[in-house]
Amino acid sequence: MKVHVVGSSGTFPEPGNPASGYVIEHGSTRVWCDAGPGTFMSLPLDPNLIDAVVISHAHPDHCSDLTAAYHAWTFGPEPRDPVPLVAPQSVWERLTAFIDKEPECFEFTPALNGGEATFGDISISFVETEHPVPTVGSRWETESGRTLFFTADTGPGGHWRDHAQDVDVLLSEAAYQGATEDKTYPHHLTAGEAGAIAREVRAKRLVLTHIPPYLDKVKSVAEAEVVFDRPVTLAVPGTSFDV
Repeated sequence: MKVHVVGSSGTFPEPGNPASGYVIEHGSTRVWCDAGPGTFMSLPLDPNLIDAVVISHAHPDHCSDLTAAYHAWTFGPEPRDPVPLVAPQSVWERLTAFIDKEPECFEFTPALNGGEATFGDISISFVETEHPVPTVGSRWETESGRTLFFTADTGPGGHWRDHAQDVDVLLSEAAYQGATEDKTYPHHLTAGEAGAIAREVRAKRLVLTHIPPYLDKVKSVAEAEVVFDRPVTLAVPGTSFDV
């Protein structure tokens, strides 16, 4: 399983780095996970080769480029057959409200706490995270047993960490730096919290993402490494990593 980092900027995009977005690939299957602003135009492949779309929640920095996909896949010279879209119900409601109808280019299935989806040889299971709007973290597995857990946006609470046990890669948000008690908003993680959780769940590798443009990413990596007690990787747009 390979993860292509399309964008990793937290809260809003920056030049050269779209907001949250990844293409998760295994064999001939390619799934676009999160569609933050700037991700559609930065996909590392022909968008018509995307087999399915998975969205973690309805905040714009994770889903707004669904509108770009809608226009491309509906009004392009060869409109696409419906593409599976798995997301919380609120994402579908936001999208249909924005374009004033249900988009025919998507085949929608709600992502529910405890729900599952399978695309090709990739199996995905969903768990609710600690965020103000309905949000799902996701565990991705292949038939060979390789595993990835994407935290989406979340605070440290909730049962989602049980779902991330013993993963090969933990792709974790790290929207804050410094001490936990200094956070101004409880529904995101500090880099240190991401490191502590990765160690707690026995993740073999930690990759940090969703770091806002105004933070020093090198500092975030260093803070996570102190707690994780091993090297930590940064999700860099335009790069890929194997799971």
